[in-house]
Amino acid sequence: ALKRGEKYMKKMVAEYDRRRKLIYDGLNKLGLKCFEPRGAFYIFPDITSTGMTSEEFANRLLEKEKLAVVPGTAFGACGEGLIRISNAYSLEELKEALSRIRHFISELR
Repeated sequence: ALKRGEKYMKKMVAEYDRRRKLIYDGLNKLGLKCFEPRGAFYIFPDITSTGMTSEEFANRLLEKEKLAVVPGTAFGACGEGLIRISNAYSLEELKEALSRIRHFISELR
């Protein structure tokens, strides 16, 4: 790995970058604004437009769409109005997650 690993490392960096861009762009298109992560494997979209608390959003998303996210308040009071989503899943799983979030939000409106 130390002698020939650079090729594989670059491949994985590119793959994680694709995942990061997919989830970032997808959430923003759904109206869930967020900062673009630069090195983390998670993203914190703002869910205040839904009128729900972080915990309520996370619980209802799990109940209705069987999709688990972490309420921002799990990271302190400043996390209210945010949820945390991991982008360390496959592209297919992230696309499915965005589809479920899209359906969940459309049902709210």
